[in-house]
Amino acid sequence: MLPPLPDRAIHIDAEVADWRGAVRASGHALERSGATTAAYTERMVGVIDTFGAYVVVAPGLALAHARPGRDVKRDGLSVITLAEPVSFGHPHNDPVSVVVGLAVTTADEHVGLVAELANIFNDASVIPALAGAESPSAIREILGATA
Repeated sequence: MLPPLPDRAIHIDAEVADWRGAVRASGHALERSGATTAAYTERMVGVIDTFGAYVVVAPGLALAHARPGRDVKRDGLSVITLAEPVSFGHPHNDPVSVVVGLAVTTADEHVGLVAELANIFNDASVIPALAGAESPSAIREILGATA
């Protein structure tokens, strides 16, 4: 089951300059929701600096995350839609218009939550629907999430 997705974990039409800004917007939403600290946001950026744009998991979609750690207070999810898509450097799935932030407390939770999100995003209509959503409630409805 997806963690709760409160309004404060959603940012619609975020204006960012680049992929770092997009990931930080996602991390800030996780922080606002109480799931993580600012250190987790910077670790998410560091993961991409180290391992590249593998977080761009589908055309237009990035799944920003880092390993569980002390900077994760509880499992959390954030959704950021971008006013203008940005490039992460992925050879096939750029540009990104939706960033889903993921924070989990255990490795087992990570595997389960990624699998659940993969099932949701197997439907090709979900990413464009999220990108065009105009309210947090619409985003929750698309994902089948609760506040």
